[in-house]
Amino acid sequence: MAATEGRKRAATGASDGKKRVMFRLEAPEARQVALAGSFNDWRPDATLLQKDTRGTWRTQLSLPQGCYEYRYVVDGEWRDDPSATEFAPNPFGGSNCIRRI
Repeated sequence: MAATEGRKRAATGASDGKKRVMFRLEAPEARQVALAGSFNDWRPDATLLQKDTRGTWRTQLSLPQGCYEYRYVVDGEWRDDPSATEFAPNPFGGSNCIRRI
């Protein structure tokens, strides 16, 4: 019975209270896009996005409810998410995007 319950929980993502969150960025000319934020210790190499045939880069994370700061790293250059509606100042004189879950 425990194995069946585990499979059900894995399929829904509900067992650990995490939500599936999609991040996407249109950057057809980019060679590499990464996602760095408070959820991965701001390590650009931790979360690489995959490019589809239309030039949209995507990744999906499972995150617990909360408020997360993040930015995209496109070919080594830190960029804002153009779809973000909320920002917070960062220690480098710029701003980080905010995603609330």
